[in-house]
Amino acid sequence: MTSSTANGPESGARAAHPDHLGHVIFITAAAAMGGFLFGYDSSVINGAVEAIRDRYDIGSGTLAQVIAIALIGCAIGAATAGRIADRIGRIRCMQIASVLFTASAIGSALPFALWDLALWRIIGGFAIGMASVIGPAYIAEVSPPAYRGRLGSFQQAAIVIGIAISQLVNYAVLQIADGDQRGEILGLEAWQWMLGVMVVPAILYGLLSFAIPESPRFLISVGRKAEARKILEEVEGDKIDLDARVTEIETAMHREHKSSFKDLLGNRFFFLPIVWVGIGLSMFQQLVGINVAFYYSATLWQSVGIDPTDSFFYSFTTSIINIIGTVIAMVLVDRVGRRPLALVGSVGMAVALAVEAWAFSADLVDGKLPTAQGATALVAAHVFVLFFALSWGVVVWVFLGEMFPNRLRAAALGVAVFAQWIANWAITASFPSLADWNLSGTYIIYACFAVLSIPFVLKFVKETKGKTLEEMG
Repeated sequence: MTSSTANGPESGARAAHPDHLGHVIFITAAAAMGGFLFGYDSSVINGAVEAIRDRYDIGSGTLAQVIAIALIGCAIGAATAGRIADRIGRIRCMQIASVLFTASAIGSALPFALWDLALWRIIGGFAIGMASVIGPAYIAEVSPPAYRGRLGSFQQAAIVIGIAISQLVNYAVLQIADGDQRGEILGLEAWQWMLGVMVVPAILYGLLSFAIPESPRFLISVGRKAEARKILEEVEGDKIDLDARVTEIETAMHREHKSSFKDLLGNRFFFLPIVWVGIGLSMFQQLVGINVAFYYSATLWQSVGIDPTDSFFYSFTTSIINIIGTVIAMVLVDRVGRRPLALVGSVGMAVALAVEAWAFSADLVDGKLPTAQGATALVAAHVFVLFFALSWGVVVWVFLGEMFPNRLRAAALGVAVFAQWIANWAITASFPSLADWNLSGTYIIYACFAVLSIPFVLKFVKETKGKTLEEMG
């Protein structure tokens, strides 16, 4: 195969198959631990919302800001991670994120005041932002093209498993505390234990980062070709021409300089078109309201008459549906492609959100939805999460890891994920007030974004299935 970025020798990269696929899977899974922490930290706050409201005696607006403030840290972490990774490497970034995750878990579990809790959530958010950029980029750079879609899906799989585990931990802690989020367990309130347990996966993430190799593309960029060649042999197999493969990557990188924000700028619309596509994918992923299901689901179900213990149970079942959908996407993403999955998901989400909007339009009777509407809302919520998980939850991360040219990848990925966190913050911060205004109308807004994502994909998003990273321009 001849690289599309250079007239270099044939390397055979497109057909590369590693001799030890299990080793590549381990590397990918270790890197995806950042995604696990991303999911865990994003969702664990769901179990503490009402306890924080009660302990600090705050209203919906202030509560929403405390919940959403971590996303500001996420946005900053995402915006800076690409440049940091290009300077010190992907592995060092993972280790920094691990330290920040650990500090955030301890600080959030032992806050002195509301401002203190908010500060630790910002720090944890910065770590999430870093992990959300470094994970997809690293996985794309160490994955053989034939497996890159499935391996890229590990990031989202780790996120949804992190969400599910956090809900399971929350449910278990609540049971120990006799159903009271503020119930005392060994001197701490239940919600503090929920937030503090994250210290365990945070430390594990740091330890695993010492067991995986640096990205071969980063090593080549800093002149460590022998190490890069050895890693390429590990992850792509010895049946390709390794010297030609190193030359292929090196030539592409020599023709291009290290990515920076300036490289992303275009002549007409500020950013280059491909960057806008990445931003659009990132924002649509959040604007359909997916994180409402993970930040506020327990509170949402309680608001329509479901008791606290059952609301935590339904949050957990939603997480299981999320995992099932993600597994479906991992199986299909390299078979049917990224675009078809995105389109199917958009249609499914739009229908499910519209049904939820209808169910929530019913008047409450004795503080509860009527039986038919309540059951419909629960089913539609699970269907919505299923269609998200088997489509946009996975394909956006795969797209972002592979759609940008080498010369833009780190910087463009940082901008796209920054946009994702801003959209996430907007949805998270606005939901309590929107729900107080009109819960049904809120879900209509999310349904409209799901509908708008269909023409966006059809017109602007190109398929990346089966291409090497060097073929992306």
